[in-house]
Amino acid sequence: MKTKKKASGRKKTSVNLKRELWTVRNKWQRAALLLIALWMLFYAQVWVISTWYVKKHQNEPLHIGVTFIPDYAEYLGVDPHETLLALRDDLGIKRFRLVSYWSNIEPAPGQYDFSELDWEFNAVEAAGGQVSLAIGMRQPRWPECHIPDWANNITPAVRQADIEKFNKAVIDRYKDRKALVSYQLENEYFLTVFGQCPKPSRAYLISEFNAAKAADPKHPIILSLANNYFGVPTGQPRPDQFGISVYKRVWDQTVTKRYFEYPFSPRYYAWRSGLTELLTGKSSMLHELQAEPWPPKDVGIKDASIAEQNKSMDPARLKTRIQYGIDTGYRDLDLWGGEWWYWRKTKLNDPSLWNVIKQEMQQYNSKG
Repeated sequence: MKTKKKASGRKKTSVNLKRELWTVRNKWQRAALLLIALWMLFYAQVWVISTWYVKKHQNEPLHIGVTFIPDYAEYLGVDPHETLLALRDDLGIKRFRLVSYWSNIEPAPGQYDFSELDWEFNAVEAAGGQVSLAIGMRQPRWPECHIPDWANNITPAVRQADIEKFNKAVIDRYKDRKALVSYQLENEYFLTVFGQCPKPSRAYLISEFNAAKAADPKHPIILSLANNYFGVPTGQPRPDQFGISVYKRVWDQTVTKRYFEYPFSPRYYAWRSGLTELLTGKSSMLHELQAEPWPPKDVGIKDASIAEQNKSMDPARLKTRIQYGIDTGYRDLDLWGGEWWYWRKTKLNDPSLWNVIKQEMQQYNSKG
């Protein structure tokens, strides 16, 4: 009898164990199916929203331009005026994102020197071109915040009043220029991990935006998002359009210590901007499309060999990068690196990248 009871007990234990294993397996299967379903649902909404965004804007005019910064041309050792004219005349670029560095234009309180920016506007207008003008304390290129020496040691509130006064002087000078199509206010304002800037303040940004809009209510104001990563800007101020930065291949100095290619596809940016437009009613544009190298920090572009530069931007990659930008669905694209193309052509005797841009612009202009 004992033997039978033991056998019966073992049989029950075995059955219970099988039931438990079956239950656990069913739970894992259900969890896996749920994850698959959630992933399919997520991908479906990505596809739907990105497709909607591209189709919504596909019939709008496509504008391909370039950021131009005379200080950066000088840093590379090329003449700024020759560089801009070559971009305009040889490459056929008609859209320029220009800067109005506070440190250059107002070197002393209330004393303005617009001579350089006047020349640039005149050069663009002579070709029937367009200007998107960066304004504010934070504008493209290192150290990002271009603050005059006299404004470094004043309180944040006083400096904010001064920058709004400066913005008004810039806007008043150029708001009636034929070439002006938009302003870009406070470039990547909340990107605190990059640049030498005062602590950002949303209240200050709202005040600055409202003051700029009051100075010129006719032209749209663009605010740019911080970086490649996901985020939907639902806070204030609400600009007329959002600007997106796209950097595909960079030197990662934090983790891998090697070149890193961001895995985002063009559809990712269309989805992200589609979500933004659905939630805010505002479209987006590509205000910085990487078209120059991003070498290791301790090397720098000017000191990097051609082989090192080519690791993050060579002619083949440059060609595909422009198509990548078009495939995002954005209709305004500002390339990043025009001064570098010209420097590499004239100082390093390598016109390969310049010729790629020339060919691409010829195709773009021919579609007119």
